Amino acid sequence: MVTALGLVPTERSAVEAAASGVVCCAPLSREPLGAEDAVVLARILKAIADPARLRLLSLVAAHEGGEACVCDLIEPLGLSQPTVSHHLKVLVEAGLLTRDKRGVWAYYALVPGGLDALAAVLR
Repeated sequence: MVTALGLVPTERSAVEAAASGVVCCAPLSREPLGAEDAVVLARILKAIADPARLRLLSLVAAHEGGEACVCDLIEPLGLSQPTVSHHLKVLVEAGLLTRDKRGVWAYYALVPGGLDALAAVLR
């Protein structure tokens, strides 16, 4: 079986591991980036290259308890619920947020250490 990123589930790329909070690889300036890692890193960077998604990461991180319901994120962004949900889905797929469905609402939180690990890879 192959994942959406083209990786076999038992194989974990260095960047994918870093994005999930596990720092496992050298910063880009110390070691050349492999092809698979480049695909994963590009996907993560593409996910955060949108102003609404950057704001969503900030809103979730700053929310009380570090977790926010999608219903709490609509008004601050001034976007429709389907648009906010789409942006959140992209961030979840990129490995930057977790999603916990409770009844009809979904709650989002930062992946512990995910942004720190990403920053470490980029250094």
